Amino acid sequence: MADTSDTRTPAQIEADIRRRRDALAETLDEIGVRVHPKTIVGDAKAKVVSNIDHTLGRAYVGVNRVVTDVKGQVVDEDGRPRLERIVPVALVVVGVVGLLALGTRRRKG
Repeated sequence: MADTSDTRTPAQIEADIRRRRDALAETLDEIGVRVHPKTIVGDAKAKVVSNIDHTLGRAYVGVNRVVTDVKGQVVDEDGRPRLERIVPVALVVVGVVGLLALGTRRRKG
């Protein structure tokens, strides 16, 4: 059978109760802060900002890769334009813009 006698003095018991009460009060304060609406909103905002930063970072890397690939197609190793690739693309762009302009004029007129 376990010994249930307490050999502490009343002062020791009161000090122990005081320490436990202080620890409990601190824990309750922490819980109050965590469940406070401002804390919840702040945590949600921080998570959204973090996700946006991550997404923007990935998008930047992707766009940078595409720009580098396109630049590699239209510029040679010395940095000079590759006219054999630029001229056909420019002609196609001019043709598409011309067709769009003609289509717009026909709809208005």
